Amino acid sequence: MEELLEILEELHPEVDFETCDTLIDDKILDSFDIISIVTEVNSVFDVAIPAEELLPENFNSAKALWDLIERLQDE
Repeated sequence: MEELLEILEELHPEVDFETCDTLIDDKILDSFDIISIVTEVNSVFDVAIPAEELLPENFNSAKALWDLIERLQDE
């Protein structure tokens, strides 16, 4: 989770990713951020996020994204 927080904080250092759960709803993350996150997650965690998982609820918080990463690693 720490590595994921580092990835997110590089994109938006002003955001408290540990508590924010409205990253998409409040338009904190945009489509370019999502592309960057998907690329970094693939590189760092060796997980490919499929298109059908590119849903707002999977990116609305660091916790949701971490849960997605763990689920994909288990598959």
